[in-house]
Amino acid sequence: MENEAPRHYIDLDIYGDSAIYKMPRYWRDAVSKYTEDTLLAYGTVPWHINKVRYRLTDAYKVGDVVNILRLSADIGHYIADANVPLHTTENYNGQFTGQYGIHGFWESRLPELFSEQYDLFTGKAIYLDNPQIAIWKAVERAHLALDSVLTIEKRLSKKIKADKQYSISQRGQSNTKTYSAYYANAYHKALDGMVERQMKSSIKLVGDMWYTCWVDAGQPNLDSLIQYEFTEEEIAFRKEELQRWKETNIFKSRVHEH
Repeated sequence: MENEAPRHYIDLDIYGDSAIYKMPRYWRDAVSKYTEDTLLAYGTVPWHINKVRYRLTDAYKVGDVVNILRLSADIGHYIADANVPLHTTENYNGQFTGQYGIHGFWESRLPELFSEQYDLFTGKAIYLDNPQIAIWKAVERAHLALDSVLTIEKRLSKKIKADKQYSISQRGQSNTKTYSAYYANAYHKALDGMVERQMKSSIKLVGDMWYTCWVDAGQPNLDSLIQYEFTEEEIAFRKEELQRWKETNIFKSRVHEH
């Protein structure tokens, strides 16, 4: 899908010091200041989430079950990405700091090992008076955590011997070099709950965004949509769409190795 990859991140550091506070919060203002080509080159996630919000609201208005489900999933994915500190930097996989692979370490390995310990209950969803600003607040929190993500791992890598940092694990039918449970545990403890906090922030904002879209659509009665059954053609189309997504590998510019 054209221009899909930039919708999952924003490289704030390329815009200079304190960019998180200076970046225009609204798309037209950002385009006016930096040009659309520049924004597409360095990521558009906070603005694209808002765009999907409008589409989801419209889907609620007309009772379009297929797009309600699809756009709800899409906006959840983008919001989750916006809450990942490494999605807010050009150094997204530690490639500029000698920490190649840290993206998968933080985003995948730690949750795989420790998420069962997390309390991810966030309470009731609330209405967002200004969804675009709420999105940017999430990006801001993520970006402010970035320095800790990198410096803590760098410090640990100097304290813990290399032979204790990695292990071989089986993924599918192949063996893969990955961060060891011992090293992951040390990193997870040093982060002091960061991964859990960011996951919880994601969940809360997703719920709030879904609820806000529904309210803005006029709070339509969704009971009549529950019994909707997908046609064979719709199911076949979704399968083909998934296959195309896998084949095109749209995230090849953002490979997140472990």
